[in-house]
Amino acid sequence: MVAKARIALSGTDPMRIERVCVQIKTIGERTGVAMRGPIPLPTRHLKVPCRKSPDGEGSETWDRWEMRVHKRIIDIDADERALRQLMRIDVPDGVNIEIVLRS
Repeated sequence: MVAKARIALSGTDPMRIERVCVQIKTIGERTGVAMRGPIPLPTRHLKVPCRKSPDGEGSETWDRWEMRVHKRIIDIDADERALRQLMRIDVPDGVNIEIVLRS
C-alpha cells in the first residue's frame, strides 16, 4: 500500500494559494505520482462589527470588517523525490501550508 501525503493550503489571498497549487501540480506531473486536487473547501468568513463613534455619542453607525480565509486540499502519493521537491516550494507570505503523511 502506498503512503499518501495530504497538503492543506490556507490563506486570505486566493491568487497566492492558486499559484502554490500550480507549483504542486507541476511537481506531481514531473515526478509522475498520482495526485488528487486541488479540492476547494468552503471559504470561512470572519466578521467583526465595531462602532464608528469612539465615545458612544451620536447615531449608532457600525463598521463591518470581514476577512475571508480560502482553503485547498491536495492528496499526492508520498514518493520520496516528490516530497523533497515539495519542501523546496517558495511559499509566499500569507499562505499557510501543512503536509500530513498518511498510510
